Order: sequence, then C-alpha cells, then structure tokens
Amino acid sequence: MRWCLPVGRVVVRGRSMLPTLRDGDRLIVRYGAAPVPGRLAVVRLPGGPPLSVKRLAFAHEDGWWVERDNPQEGTDSWLVGAIPADDVVAVVWLRYRPLRRAGPIRRPSPPP
Repeated sequence: MRWCLPVGRVVVRGRSMLPTLRDGDRLIVRYGAAPVPGRLAVVRLPGGPPLSVKRLAFAHEDGWWVERDNPQEGTDSWLVGAIPADDVVAVVWLRYRPLRRAGPIRRPSPPP
C-alpha cells in the first residue's frame, strides 16, 4: 500500500514573498509533509492573517524560523519569533497558476 499525503490549493495574497510569489499565484500544497529548510510553507503567524506562505529558514528550539522573501512587506519571525512546529500547516509543492509560471518553485537568485 502506498502512503499519500493530502493535498490542497492555496491562493497567494499580498507582496511579502516577491519576487518568488506574486499576489494571485495559485499553489498546490501537501498537508503533513516534512518541513525542509529553504522550502516554502503555509504557516500560522501569531496575530496575523489566518494563514500565510513563508520560507522555512531553519528549525529552532521553539519551532521554525520563517522568513519573507520581500523585506519591505509582511510579517515573519524577525517580528514574531519562531513559530511552533504545529503551526507549519503544509509545505508548498508547486505553482499551477498562472500557467506561464507553473511548476516547481525555485528560490530566487541573490541580487548582484
């Protein structure tokens, strides 16, 4: 018997993950997938919107340190600290819309 993780769909709202993700991007996520540093994840941030997409920076004794890709927008662990491991809801698998940018999500290259 093959084990399958439940999947879901997420719509990105806001600019905190620019340039990697844009407002309106549609993602496929895997619930229950193991968090991996550097990957994107759907997380619960304290005092923030119900759910947010952030980058998993590293495992911390208090949970996960998460970061935004756009330092001028949004909230991340630099403002709220590490989030509990249980607040990592899902791991992003791929973008399916817009079609011209569909596929696995690559980490942006650092600026020159």
